[in-house]
Amino acid sequence: MSVKDKIPGYNTLVLPYHYAQSLTAAVKANYPGKRLRIIGVTGTNGKTTTSFMIWKMLNSAGYKTGLMTTVAWGVDKLESQIEHMTTVKPSTLNHRIKAIADAGAEFLVLEVTSHALAQYRTLGLNFEIAVMTNVTHEHLDYHKTFDNYLAAKCKLFKQAEYGIANADDPSAKQFINSLKRPNYTTYGIKSGNIRAKNLKSTAAGIEYTYNDINNPKDSFKIKTKIPGQFNAYNSLAAACVGKKLGLTNQQISAGLYSLTEVEGRMNRLDLGQNFDCIVDFAHTPDAFEKVFSSVKGHKGRTISLFGGAGRRDESTRKTRGQIAGQHSDICILTEDDSRDEDPNAIIAEFAEGCKAAGMKDDQIIKITDRKKAIEHAISIAKPGDLVLILGKGHEKTILRADGPHPFEDLKVATNAIKQNSK
Repeated sequence: MSVKDKIPGYNTLVLPYHYAQSLTAAVKANYPGKRLRIIGVTGTNGKTTTSFMIWKMLNSAGYKTGLMTTVAWGVDKLESQIEHMTTVKPSTLNHRIKAIADAGAEFLVLEVTSHALAQYRTLGLNFEIAVMTNVTHEHLDYHKTFDNYLAAKCKLFKQAEYGIANADDPSAKQFINSLKRPNYTTYGIKSGNIRAKNLKSTAAGIEYTYNDINNPKDSFKIKTKIPGQFNAYNSLAAACVGKKLGLTNQQISAGLYSLTEVEGRMNRLDLGQNFDCIVDFAHTPDAFEKVFSSVKGHKGRTISLFGGAGRRDESTRKTRGQIAGQHSDICILTEDDSRDEDPNAIIAEFAEGCKAAGMKDDQIIKITDRKKAIEHAISIAKPGDLVLILGKGHEKTILRADGPHPFEDLKVATNAIKQNSK
């Protein structure tokens, strides 16, 4: 158990320290955010993909734009994000923002987490546009209650001049009400000012019609190369940003279509094997539901591989196991970033969920070593099967009790497929 777990109210007690740390970092870097037009993206799921879509769209339209996300940061050439956090510590954050401004960028697309907002990491940044993707239960190990988590997320809208919110999410109204003045757009499939109509989803991507309810004549096709029906929301949010910034319909549609993939987000590995393999960062109940929903038309068996991070959202482990169990033929339970928790104990919690979904013992395979688990998943895949490798996505290390170890799901899965085909 860490120090913060032993001291009641620890997270609140250290807020003055966080504030001072953020203020010092901003002053030392001479408030680099003031040199950029900043678009902040927050939410439980979809933040990274939405941020990449906005970044690609603006750059494709000729606007030099920087990006800072869970996966990568930079302007023209992106650097990998190796930290196991989305919005990095204030000193690193301001250093990177300064580098982006020095590179001549006009815009910055910044992925913003509830931790960052609660801990003042974005102090000194002026957000021209704030985007909300969705809000479901996550990080309650830190925030303790959903209301606290939601309030932290809403802080981004309090700092923004304009808001773009997912109208299909029950929390949208709270975000809109957090704005300094009623200056916003809402989007969605079922509701919102801007809607995705005639949605079609395939393994190659999605396609729909952008429709402005208040201006029916403003209608155009949007296609993406990123699969998953949930990406209709992500791309529609990006399109709303484009509209607010004055991009043409052609610039918006061409920019969104030009994004080929986001590392660790629904990455389909096609090496000529006779089964499908997808690597995704999904690690929350909502993300699990969305991933399984996006592949529900698959004909063969579904083999799901996942684990859970130590000291993170312990209360949802059984739920995630149950969701996977409902949609999988085989669940392979393994380690994630176990930190100082016993990975086998974490696996046991997920197994409870799988059993609650009606899975039998022979459908639940426990392999603690993640590399061996991925290799086993690939080895048992039959023609037409789907292997889903969930939880770590783009990450370059795995956190164990003795610290970080180099590890990449994409590389391990790629090597296993190549070895299996020999």
